[in-house]
Order: sequence, then C-alpha cells, then structure tokens
Amino acid sequence: MKVLILYDSVFGNTEKVAFAMRDALAGQAAVEARRAADMTAAQCSDCDLLLVGSPTRGFNPTKAVKELLRSLPTDALQNSTAAAFDTRIDPAAIKSRWLGKMVTAFGWAAPKIDKQLRKKGANTKLSPEGFIVTDTEGPLQAGELERAVAWAIKTIA
Repeated sequence: MKVLILYDSVFGNTEKVAFAMRDALAGQAAVEARRAADMTAAQCSDCDLLLVGSPTRGFNPTKAVKELLRSLPTDALQNSTAAAFDTRIDPAAIKSRWLGKMVTAFGWAAPKIDKQLRKKGANTKLSPEGFIVTDTEGPLQAGELERAVAWAIKTIA
C-alpha cells in the first residue's frame, strides 16, 4: 500500500502531526509526508491512501492546501481512499463568545478538505479529524500526537 500524507503547516504543529502519522505507518506501508506547496496535482493521485492536513486558518485550510486540491482534475482521486485532518484551538478554550459563534458558523479546515477530496472522487474512509493546539502558535495539547497516530492507523485498517 502506498500512502501520501499531504500537509501544510504554519507554526510546525500540523507538520508534527503529519510526521508522527508517517512514522507510525512506515512499518505497514510505503509512506511519504510532503508539504502541499511542494506537490503537483499528478503526484497526489499516485497513491492508495491520501491523508490531507492543514492548520485551521480563518476557518479554512491554508492557501497551499486549497490551491492544490482545486488543481486536481475532477476524478483525480477516483481510485484512492482519503481522509482529512487539521490542527485547531480547542473550542472549549475559546473565551470569546463572538469567536465561538464564528467557529460554530464557519467551522474548521478538516471538513472542508474532506468535501474537496470527495468532490475529486476519493472514498473518504474516516470522518475529518481535528488535533488540538493549546494556543494560536501551539504547542500541541498533551496526547494529541498519540491520538493522531491512532487515527492514522485506523485509515489503513
């Protein structure tokens, strides 16, 4: 099985998640983790499983992830399985009522990535998942890397 973990990272937290997933899956599959900005649309369709992750920025994936997914031909992922993840602040930690309402209204990056993956023909194996950072720049909340590894292992089970 060939696995591609496609990600973008602003403060390094999403990259840590992607690398933890890569390392956990390495013994079970041919796995590679690559930044979205370093990839072409053609390279994304050459895998059995595509995991795509981004930090949530302005309630969306980063520009690099959005542009790469948009550039994929309509059926580019027809023969692939995919799953989406993001890094985000814990909704319970948001002290602003206004920001809490904005998150409720506009959401996180992972569900938007998932929607694009399905639009490009992928069979999305798991529900989109978010991994928690403790502040805008991180670090990841304790236990999140372990949770990310467990989630990634489910994608190949």
